[in-house]
Parts: sequence; C-alpha cells; structure tokens
Amino acid sequence: MLDWIVDTMNTYGVYGIFFLILIENLFPPIPSELILTFGGFLTTIDNSSLSYLKVVVSSTLGSLVGALILYKIGTFLNVGVLKKFLRDKRVRMLGFKEDELKRTLSFFNKWRGPAVFFGRLVPVIRSLISIPAGMTNMKLSTFTLYTFAGSLIWNAILTYVGIVLGENWEMITVYTDRYSYAVWAVIIVIVFVLLFKKVLSRKK
Repeated sequence: MLDWIVDTMNTYGVYGIFFLILIENLFPPIPSELILTFGGFLTTIDNSSLSYLKVVVSSTLGSLVGALILYKIGTFLNVGVLKKFLRDKRVRMLGFKEDELKRTLSFFNKWRGPAVFFGRLVPVIRSLISIPAGMTNMKLSTFTLYTFAGSLIWNAILTYVGIVLGENWEMITVYTDRYSYAVWAVIIVIVFVLLFKKVLSRKK
C-alpha cells in the first residue's frame, strides 16, 4: 500500500493527494498520516511542484468531499433498520447491542458540532463521525463548517510534521499510534466519568 501511495503522489501531485485523502475518508484503513507526512516531505525537495499550502488545501478538500459522501450515506440509513440488524443473534455475538446505537445517537445529538470537530482529529473516528451526522439530519452547513475546520487542523499539522521529519517521514506511524492510544484513553475516562455521574444521580 505504501508504494501505491508514494507512486500516486509522485505521479499526480496535488490531484493524487486529493484522491488519496478522499479515499482514506471512505476506507479508514488507508493511513492519512502517511499521505500527509509524505506530502510534507515532498515540499522540501528541490524543483518540487508541491508547496505546503498546496498539500494542505488539496488534502482538506479531499477530506471534505469524502466526509460529505459519508454524510449523504448516513441520511439514507434508517435507525429502525439498524436496530433490527442489531437484534440479530449473530450480530449480538460480536458484542454489538441495540442500546449502544441509541446511546451513540443520543451522545451525538447532545454534542453535534463539537463531536464532528474533535472527531476529525481522531484516526478512524474522523471518517465514521460523518455517518451519525447524516443519520440525525445535522444541518449541512454546520456539518461542513466543523468538518472543514477539524480537517484543516489535522492536515496542516501532519503536513508540517512531514516537513520537519524530512526523509524520516515514515516515523510518523510511531507517534500517531501513541497519539491514538492517548486519545482513546481520554475518551474511555470521559465515558466512565459520565456513567459514574449518571449512576450517582439515579441513586439520589
């Protein structure tokens, strides 16, 4: 996969970056970290057609288009159908529960804009957050604004990191893994705190 990413960016420049980031939004296993840091590294090469601004703009537009596609898919998803799907015995065996869907949508309805913004800064979630936004019919202009802002920050930071790392740009995977673990740890702590408060309020 890495060779394909490198070849695409070397061959098509900003168009390749736009395409790769768009696809990354639809298929999270494709690492945006590698795309953006390599893009940053390419800007440091003599006679390169890429600049920091071009990489950030093309990647942010790719992020936005990919997010809007998932948002549109979310608008077609029916909550009732999903609940029925989650009632399936085989699905329950995988650990998915109908109540979790209800809680997830309830959480999203409470935070909405901030959930989209901060979700864009977390690997994997940055793609999936667009689906509940569409399912809950979040205002498109609001979704677009928060998605653009979150994506711009994420892309700008990683592109700059690629410039700093230079030829060692692949080292980013080490740091993003640590970042992901830290973010998930914070999310888990927040969830436990909210659940603890809810239990206390019920007891009172």
